[in-house]
Amino acid sequence: MGKINELNEQTTMGEITTQYPGARRALFAEYHIGGCSSCAYKDGEKLRDVCTRNDIAPKEVIDHILNSHLEDKKMLIEPLAAKELIDKGEVEVRFIDTRTREEYEAVAIPGSHFMTQEFQQEVFGSWNRSEELAIILYDHTGRSAIDTCAWFRGHEMKNTFALVGGIDAWSQQVDKSISRYRIEM
Repeated sequence: MGKINELNEQTTMGEITTQYPGARRALFAEYHIGGCSSCAYKDGEKLRDVCTRNDIAPKEVIDHILNSHLEDKKMLIEPLAAKELIDKGEVEVRFIDTRTREEYEAVAIPGSHFMTQEFQQEVFGSWNRSEELAIILYDHTGRSAIDTCAWFRGHEMKNTFALVGGIDAWSQQVDKSISRYRIEM
């Protein structure tokens, strides 16, 4: 995950969502911040400004983000820990790619499954829900897979994890044969 800087009123929303991947979900669930155009924020906005606009005390929001992050950490797995889980062979490990089809077709973790709605229904309907199967979800940089992980866990897939840093971290720490890329906005 890297070093987490102090979270305060001057922290930008982009910094928050990078350092605390589940913050977007936590803010929307608790305060209805960031889920639609009427409550959206920009990455460059300071937390103080978002709180002022939504009439919420910044300390309350900071506490909520930090408490949510403690829960989210239980859903995260570092690339080297995932590799160790595979190498031990004590459980079956399956990777699911939550990126776009174009990204998946360009580069993917070998043996991973591409997430489609139909595939998701297959997982929820027929995959083993025991500790004998670990599901590792990944995206490009680790910013959104945690939200999908929360959804999987909510569907009783309790041994599901989000890969910290996504395929980008995996390609740097575990499998250097996987090409790194960046998305132009």
